[in-house]
Amino acid sequence: MKILVTGLLASAIALSTAHADCGFDTGRISIIGVDFPAIHTVAGGAMACSGENIDVKANLTLEHTKLNAAGMSGYPAEYTSAIVSNSSIMGLMNKSLLRPLDELIAKHGQDIPKNQLITFDGKVMAVAFLANAQHLTYRKDVLQQLGLEPPTSYEDMLVAAEAIRKAGLSQFPLGGAFKAGWHLAQEFINMYLGYGGELYRPGSAEPTVNNAQGVAALNMLKSLSAYMNPDFLSHDHNDTTAEMQAGNVMLMNMWGSRLGRLQDGEGTSPEIANNIEVGGPLMVGDSGKPATTLWWAGWTVAQNISDEDAEATFLAMKNGTSPSILTDKTMRQAAWTIEGFQPSPFNYGVFASVAAGAQPYPMLPYQALMHAALSREIADFLLGQEDAAATLADIEAAYTASAKEKGFL
Repeated sequence: MKILVTGLLASAIALSTAHADCGFDTGRISIIGVDFPAIHTVAGGAMACSGENIDVKANLTLEHTKLNAAGMSGYPAEYTSAIVSNSSIMGLMNKSLLRPLDELIAKHGQDIPKNQLITFDGKVMAVAFLANAQHLTYRKDVLQQLGLEPPTSYEDMLVAAEAIRKAGLSQFPLGGAFKAGWHLAQEFINMYLGYGGELYRPGSAEPTVNNAQGVAALNMLKSLSAYMNPDFLSHDHNDTTAEMQAGNVMLMNMWGSRLGRLQDGEGTSPEIANNIEVGGPLMVGDSGKPATTLWWAGWTVAQNISDEDAEATFLAMKNGTSPSILTDKTMRQAAWTIEGFQPSPFNYGVFASVAAGAQPYPMLPYQALMHAALSREIADFLLGQEDAAATLADIEAAYTASAKEKGFL
């Protein structure tokens, strides 16, 4: 038996049973996914299936999207399961690296709720276990001190940020996952959709971001960055959450799945933790559409592995997302789609985003190319090295070149 265990994953395993009867006694399970608490819990639940002839490993890292395709391309694949989301599943599917789950579901998964099954072209390709969205998080004591209501729009957030700065409570009161690359591109997509923009012409892969909504989205991102730490282009969700824990950030747009740590008693002082509140999705402009997107996270089974390892992986991951993983502590980690989940106040923002009509992040075969083009171009605008029109033209040109190369245009 081999188990790769570090940090939070060790805690997740400690929360699970030492050994679970998962319905198999041999096989190789190797999991790759992003590094955050809910995924550690899932991996820990899968590792509870460990046995004398069962090899279990997990690589949970922020670099997972750079590693999963390469690690699943050989035979046998290095990773037998990738934990994916709306965006990352398409890159693996485009390369035929994922195994349809229908036969395994018929044999071992008929009790998995239908609403957890992610289907493409009539085939189940993933099993979702949580929902996610970005939404307002704020310090209620700071807003109350200034007589301000929680913002409902990005315009309101800028007003509140200026008031906080003028009052001397924080020079850089805003936070956000603005790290150059994937994170910043995601912020643009949220903002652009919030302004009522469409990423593509209807029924085609032709890009449509070089327009008034695109300019407005870029300008709003730049306005927000003026109230952020000067190193905002290096801050991802972990850095920004740590800034709020430290008492520097008073308002931020953050993933619901990241917020449990703010009140878990680890790294946040009581006077800060007790004053952190969650709001709904922020609006922008006058489109009436929330400036956020809906997400899911789920597990898959690799194509390039033996049937024996595929079956073992399916059963282990099923155990990793079974109701048995839900405890008072893990309930706070995410908006789980698992039966028996009881929402906490920190899940309010995710459910409010659903209720407000937020759009799902696009699950299109060419969306990764758009996200990559945005990732490469937006930082130059925020640094003042290029104007909005040139930035948007560069984005469309970069995307179009990639889409033509891949045969989408």
